[in-house]
Amino acid sequence: MRIACEITLSDADRATLERWARGRSTQARLVTRAKIVLAAAAGKENKDIAADLRISRGAVARWRIRFAEAGVAGLEKDAPRGGRPPKARDDLVRRIIEMTTQQKPTNATHWSTRTLAKALGTNRSLVNRVWRAHGLKPHLSRTFKVSNDPHFADKLIDVVGLYLDPPDHALVLCVDEKSQIQALDRTQPSLPIYPGRRETMTHDYKRNGTTTLFAALNVLEGSLIAQCMPRHRHQEFIKFLNQIDSETPAELDLHLIVDNYATHKHPRVKAWLKRHPRFHFHFIPTSSSWLNLVERWFREITDKRIRRGAFQSVKQLTEAIRAYIDEQNENPKPFVWTAKAEEILEKVRLARAALDKIASE
Repeated sequence: MRIACEITLSDADRATLERWARGRSTQARLVTRAKIVLAAAAGKENKDIAADLRISRGAVARWRIRFAEAGVAGLEKDAPRGGRPPKARDDLVRRIIEMTTQQKPTNATHWSTRTLAKALGTNRSLVNRVWRAHGLKPHLSRTFKVSNDPHFADKLIDVVGLYLDPPDHALVLCVDEKSQIQALDRTQPSLPIYPGRRETMTHDYKRNGTTTLFAALNVLEGSLIAQCMPRHRHQEFIKFLNQIDSETPAELDLHLIVDNYATHKHPRVKAWLKRHPRFHFHFIPTSSSWLNLVERWFREITDKRIRRGAFQSVKQLTEAIRAYIDEQNENPKPFVWTAKAEEILEKVRLARAALDKIASE
């Protein structure tokens, strides 16, 4: 049976320990250690001291012995900790960041915490902490494309100018088509969401046809002119232009922001534009769909109404789209463009420089 060592205090030691125990500016660790020694000097057993201070009996025994061996000075100094030396730990952190950002595993497209920990001979918890601290997420990626349009700057300045400083007595409309929207019906009914479980739906589906959504987003108001049609040829596009013409005030010029799809440049479309001089087309640069705000709205209707829907026919799909648009037009909210052309051009310049550097290596 182990017997705790007896603690005897000198007047000087007692005065120091009592000052530490009640001192508000004293470090918390010293307060606890002082209380342990004072209680031990009063004849209390380790288990009672541990219960009073809500610490482990091992901690009480450790600091009781430390005081018996080194006095008050022994309470102030912590024992050396285990683990890697600071320099070795810093080198390992640097190596984790370097391999994550500059190398790939031989048999995978990206590192996981386990594979990188194994490659470096460390544990996955450390890899995870380093990734979190430096915002590294190798399992995630996103797509991008830097436009190679030789007139990129001119087109960008033109379109951004319409967003930030629209012309007087005119409407700015973002126009595009969302083609091949499928009327998909699940093979079994979906199971509803409830606490602790997500909504579920079958992975397979039945195709019931497709439609194309033509949409013109009013940049100022956020309202939409839209129509679903079976195809997206120049004939359908001209039909949609006629709809825009009839649903907008005749006294206003119309500035349409469109992409470079061949339908928008068809000879018959050009002939139609000559007969309707209030229409002005502004083409975004190639590979720059992000510059057309209607694409942002297409993402919304896809996420909120189409992707998780079940449609037994194209008619049912188009009715759902029409209902969504009608509801939005009752309380339209515009997308506010804030980026200046100069800021975008600088980002594109840096992206091209980075791509050129990688290509030259």
